[in-house]
Amino acid sequence: MSTTDIFGGRGKRLAAGAGALTAALTLGATLLAAAPAQAAPPSPPQGAADKPFGTVTASHGLTLRQDPSTDALIRGYIRHQSRIGLECKVRAQNIDGNSIWYLIRDTRDSWISAKHVNNNGSVKFCKDMPRNHSKVRPDKPAKSVKPAKPAKPSAPAKRPGS
Repeated sequence: MSTTDIFGGRGKRLAAGAGALTAALTLGATLLAAAPAQAAPPSPPQGAADKPFGTVTASHGLTLRQDPSTDALIRGYIRHQSRIGLECKVRAQNIDGNSIWYLIRDTRDSWISAKHVNNNGSVKFCKDMPRNHSKVRPDKPAKSVKPAKPAKPSAPAKRPGS
């Protein structure tokens, strides 16, 4: 067998393989072009990016606190897998390596530790938010604070023996 026969046979096989590959690619492109267009994934509701939420991951649930600390008064509990609106976050008491606390949206200033919450996106720091998360609510006017009275001067001390 001569080298021409070897290379000639190999060339025919390469040409046949290339032809089959071209046919397969053409068929694939035709099928893709003929396939119906798929609908775009549903977009989140208007304003959803402005209103992040979280899901409670703690199996025992989480305690709602009046302030971002475990020393603060208890306001209630949130059950495992509950979905909650997150207003904003602050850095406060560290809970097992996580110092972030979330202010809960649509409640009266209740806080939860972020340690056992999976949030759906970016939650802004409270300092970067409008002051609608303050302790003063429009439906509950702030108490007026009276200035402290000045201290009365004390009478001079009497000397012993006078």
